[in-house]
Amino acid sequence: MARQKPYDGVALCAPVTVPYMRFSDKSAHWWTGAALAALARQTGLGPADFDGFCFASFSAVPDTVVGMVQHLGLSPRWMDHIPTGGASGVMALRRAARAVQMGDAELVACVAADTNQIDSFRQTLQGFSRFSQDATYPYGFGGPNATFALIADNFMRSYDVSREDFAKLCVAQRANALSNPHALMKKPLTHAQYMQARPISDPIHLFDCVMPCAGAEAFIVTTPEKAQELGLSTARLAATIERHNAFAEDGVQTRGGWARDIDDLWSAAGYGPQDMDMVQAYDDYPVIVAMQLADLGFCDKASLSQFIADTDFTIGGSLPLNTNGGQLSAGQAGAAGGFQNVTEGLRQILHDPLGEQIPNAQRALISGFGLVNYDRGICTGAAVLEQDVLR
Repeated sequence: MARQKPYDGVALCAPVTVPYMRFSDKSAHWWTGAALAALARQTGLGPADFDGFCFASFSAVPDTVVGMVQHLGLSPRWMDHIPTGGASGVMALRRAARAVQMGDAELVACVAADTNQIDSFRQTLQGFSRFSQDATYPYGFGGPNATFALIADNFMRSYDVSREDFAKLCVAQRANALSNPHALMKKPLTHAQYMQARPISDPIHLFDCVMPCAGAEAFIVTTPEKAQELGLSTARLAATIERHNAFAEDGVQTRGGWARDIDDLWSAAGYGPQDMDMVQAYDDYPVIVAMQLADLGFCDKASLSQFIADTDFTIGGSLPLNTNGGQLSAGQAGAAGGFQNVTEGLRQILHDPLGEQIPNAQRALISGFGLVNYDRGICTGAAVLEQDVLR
């Protein structure tokens, strides 16, 4: 593999979260506009100031970034549409950073937004994937809970991981969410409550599942000079990886593209897992969080259960995990769920989090996972962010 070129001349700034709502009568277009308005309040920038725009959404269909550009009054010289769900935040970061680095854009707004109406989930599922329509729906099988039940069951049996291990992750994330004013889950979650929750699709139980909601996330990728001109605190991008359809030969998914490229990430960043102050991982189900912890290099899969038992994942712990609560406790606002790990990691590095601050946070590992066709997640990515004053 060719050595990754550094992301010199790139600055990350202005993380924005539009507070989530369980249900909304507004469209994804409205939520996207709300994210741009929040960016304007934070930076003083208006639509005419952005010469780059990167967009992710499920519920904006049939519109893409093209329709959104016109709807919002933008006139960018660079744009991208990233329909990759939970991997979209890392992918937007990568693409916008290279565009800025090469001079194709100077000021890129990266936005993900989705609405959630009473019937949104059924409509999304109905038209989500032709592969699912052809390969699973005719057999009465469909939807993420059933798919991830198969993945979780196989993973648990293959690596001696238990629901008790998943409980540790979910309880820690709920504890982290309690300081986040925007988190939908407002009450503590105990180990006993997790273990006693009703089954959804065995071994998936209630607290293994995200809460669909409406919301938006955004951040800006620009040059250090432009950020300084705007008076914005910034972070730098130390390294990234991205991989799609890795390990297609695996009958059931037990690993993602991170496992193929993780050595390249750490080599390019000049750091290792032990240097990270936090992990902001995509968490549609705790089995995927566990998978990422191993594939990202914190442990091997054979020792996952012991690693989870030995690690404190709360904000003040040894490895803070999804410090805003993640999707499992803050909520999953569609494609914005693939951005919240970026915005939360960036906030922690800039020492301006929604909730409690990780003490002396300087570096964040961001991980994304997305777009299940019918049997596995296809898209993966990861990034290392750090305070730009470190180097």
